[in-house]
Amino acid sequence: MKKITRYQNKKILVLGLARSGFSAAKLLHDLGALVTVNDGKPFEENREAQDLLALGIKVITGSHPIELLDEDFSLMVKNPGIPYSHPLIQGAMEKGLPIITEIELAYEISEAPIIGITGTNGKTTTTTMIEQILNQGMTKSRAYLSGNIGYPASSVARDVMADDCLVMELSSFQLMGTIDFKPHIGVITNLYEAHLDYHGSREEYVAAKWRMQNHMTSEDWLVLNWNQAEVRALAEKTKAQVIPFSTEEKVNGAYALKGQIYYQEEAIMLVDELGAPGSHNVENALAAIAVAKLNGISTTVIRTVLQHFTGVPHRTQYIGQINQVKFYNDSKATNILATKMALSGFEPEKVILLAGGLDRGNSFETLVPSLKNLKAVIVFGETKNRLAQAAKEAGVSIIEETLDVTSALPLAYQLSQAEDVILLSPANASWDQYTNFEVRGEAFIQAYDALKAQVEKE
Repeated sequence: MKKITRYQNKKILVLGLARSGFSAAKLLHDLGALVTVNDGKPFEENREAQDLLALGIKVITGSHPIELLDEDFSLMVKNPGIPYSHPLIQGAMEKGLPIITEIELAYEISEAPIIGITGTNGKTTTTTMIEQILNQGMTKSRAYLSGNIGYPASSVARDVMADDCLVMELSSFQLMGTIDFKPHIGVITNLYEAHLDYHGSREEYVAAKWRMQNHMTSEDWLVLNWNQAEVRALAEKTKAQVIPFSTEEKVNGAYALKGQIYYQEEAIMLVDELGAPGSHNVENALAAIAVAKLNGISTTVIRTVLQHFTGVPHRTQYIGQINQVKFYNDSKATNILATKMALSGFEPEKVILLAGGLDRGNSFETLVPSLKNLKAVIVFGETKNRLAQAAKEAGVSIIEETLDVTSALPLAYQLSQAEDVILLSPANASWDQYTNFEVRGEAFIQAYDALKAQVEKE
C-alpha cells in the first residue's frame, strides 16, 4: 500500500464499527493516527472494540456522547449505515469537521486502480461477474473484490499491487462520504428510487451515486445504462469517456440485439448462453463485458465465465430441485424493482413467489403487473397484508399467509408440481424478522435442505 503520512498524530474519530469501522480504525492506527472509536454496542458484547482496545486504540462504547466532539478531532470516519441525522454527525458538520467513509481511505492507500460499481440494483452480481472474468483472463495480476460486497475496501487495499485492480461495489451511503475518491473505471448499473428514508429525496440519492465520477477525467471510463433517459442526460455532465450498454438499441459499447450480445461490432455470445436467468442479468452481463473489454480480456474468456455464472448468493441464486421443482434464493431483493426483475426471468404460470418483510410504507401497486399469472403467492412479515392485496388485484388465484421464510418454503412445495419454480424474492428489507438479507436467505436454504432430506427419506 502507499505509505501516506497525512494522518500521523492526527486525532480521528471513527463512528460505528462493524466490518468497515473496524478496518478503518486499524488502518488509521497503523498510519500513525490517534484514533478514538465510538460504537453503540456495549463493550462486553463488542468483540471488535475489545480487539481494538488490545491494540492500544481508545474505544468508547454503549452510547454516543455528544461531548466527544469537544476533543480536537481533525476527521470523522463514519460507518456508511449511520444516517447523517445522527447527533454526532450533525454536531461534526456544525463544527466543519470533514466526514468520510472508509472507501476514501482505501482510495488514498491503494496502489492499484479501482473499478467502481454502483447503481440501484445489480451491483453485487455485476461486481462478481467482473471479478470472475478479470481473474480468469489476467495472467500476471489479480482482481480483488472489495467494498459493499462484504470485504472492507480499506482492508483489501492494503494488499493490492500496482498491476492488480480493486473491483469495488459502492453504495450510495459509502459514496456520500467521499472527497477525492475516484475509480479508473466506473459502472452505474441503473438508477431507480431507493433509500429515501436515508437520503430524503430521489435527487439526493441520485446525486450520491453520481458522486462516484466527480473526479474522473478523460483518461477514465464510465460504463452507463443507456436504457435510461435519466442516465443518458447525466452522461453529458461527466469528463470521463462514456461507454454505454443497452438491451434496447445498438450502441458504441455493449448491447443485446435479436438474441445476440455484442461489444461494438464483435459478437460475444448468445443471450440464451448466459448462465444467470432474467433480463436484469443481461444488463449486468453487458456492463461486465464492457469492463472486461476495457481491460483487454478475450471474448473466449468472457463467454466461458458468463456461461458458467449462475448468480451470487441471495441474488436469484439457484439452490437446487426436489422432484423437478426448482428453488431460487433472491433474498437480496429488498425492493419492488428487484423482485420485478427476478420475476421477469421465469414463466409466470410456473412461479410460486415468497415475499414480505419490513414495512417502510411502500405501496405495492407497481408490483401488481409482475404478479399477474403467477401460480401462487405466499406472504409473510410486516407487509404480508398489503402484498396479499396486490396479489389479489393481480388475479392470483392462490394466496397464502405464513409466519416466515422457514414455514413458507414447505407450504410452497405442497402447492407445486414438476417444472415449477419456488422463488424467494421478498420485495422488502428483512429487518422485521432477520438481521439482514443474508440471514433471511440462509433460512431459505436451510429450509430447502431440511425439506429435501425429508422427501428423500419418504
